[in-house]
Amino acid sequence: MNVLIAIFALFLVVAIAVFLYRLKLFNRDKTLETITIIAVLVFFLLMAIAVIVAELNVFVNFIIPGINVIITILSFSLVLAIVVIAHELGHFATAKAFGVKVEEFGIGYPPRILAIKHGETEYSLNLVPLGGFTKMAGEEDPQIERSLASKSAGKRLLVLSAGSIMNFILPFLLLAIALMLPHETVTGNVTVAEIVANSPAEAANIQAGDTILEMNGKAIRNTGDVPRYVLMYLGNEIPILIKHSDGTTEEVMVTPRWNPPEGEGSVGFSLRTENAVVETQSDNLWVAIKNGTTAAFETMLLFKNGILSLFICTGSVGELVGPVGIAQLTGEIARAGISPLLQWTAFFSLNLAVINLLPLPALDGGGIVFVLLEWIRGGKKASPQTEGKVHFIGFALLIMLMIVITFQDIARIIGE
Repeated sequence: MNVLIAIFALFLVVAIAVFLYRLKLFNRDKTLETITIIAVLVFFLLMAIAVIVAELNVFVNFIIPGINVIITILSFSLVLAIVVIAHELGHFATAKAFGVKVEEFGIGYPPRILAIKHGETEYSLNLVPLGGFTKMAGEEDPQIERSLASKSAGKRLLVLSAGSIMNFILPFLLLAIALMLPHETVTGNVTVAEIVANSPAEAANIQAGDTILEMNGKAIRNTGDVPRYVLMYLGNEIPILIKHSDGTTEEVMVTPRWNPPEGEGSVGFSLRTENAVVETQSDNLWVAIKNGTTAAFETMLLFKNGILSLFICTGSVGELVGPVGIAQLTGEIARAGISPLLQWTAFFSLNLAVINLLPLPALDGGGIVFVLLEWIRGGKKASPQTEGKVHFIGFALLIMLMIVITFQDIARIIGE
């Protein structure tokens, strides 16, 4: 079986390579470029086969050794591609709409694998798959014809923020699709196992053995629902409907803590799911759109509270996760199925939206700061040289931080 699959995979790789060669998508005199393209094709073809086999659950470990690594790399590449392409399309579409010349629309970072020019824009696929870019004429210099810097402050603000706007919109689509796809859901009775002394749970008279029925009017189906709603309403008093062991029900008021003592949790109880049942569910189109919209807004609220908790609670750079850590987490989620992977992609899209709006040089937020400063100064721009230097220094610092976090990720994974 393994031999047949290997022969079939090799046949497909050769066929695709010959097809690309005949299309003349790369210079036939550049042997290194040709080998790179074929190697990339082999890589992604094997990963695609691995994912298909994994979804079918057919003798996974016997067919492709190291499939978990392959799934991790492919799933991370797919998630990153979806989020980055949506982000860059926002910049691209608004720039084109306002008459800004777009010189290049790139997926990944150089060195370049291949490029196709259509009209005045070059569309490139690059070797380092950790982002993308929309290269516009004169991003800092208004003297260049049809440059971004020559447009009004309002238009520049929209072009610079359009990428993040797209990343805010994308979760609504992804979550609706995730709910339409068949996905497994664990349901059962969520019961309180233990209560921490002097906690909000004890103050509300919640007792071990109680069953949590609802939180803020939302039904509780499994233990995963509880921390989700707790994080959504941190610092706010919320009603919890519980069923006592004697069969009586009571609505109690609980205020989850922002910064609880270590090991206690925001509410101060531990939970277990009793009579758990695994169900396969899928919503129809309209229900999925409705529930997906609700889930998208809830995810935004979760993300907002997660950001606030970094400032309210004790945190450090050691708790940050970089590309390697995100890739590892993405692989674990991908092995749970396509629906959870889409939900993770939606959350990752929100991360990218917020991070890019931070007022840091080299990010979209840094460019927005320069536009706002120009507006405050009555239209007086910073010199292109000054703005370019600030963005360059900011980019260098971000790369340094990313390197530190990446080494930290690798050390953590090796330690595990």
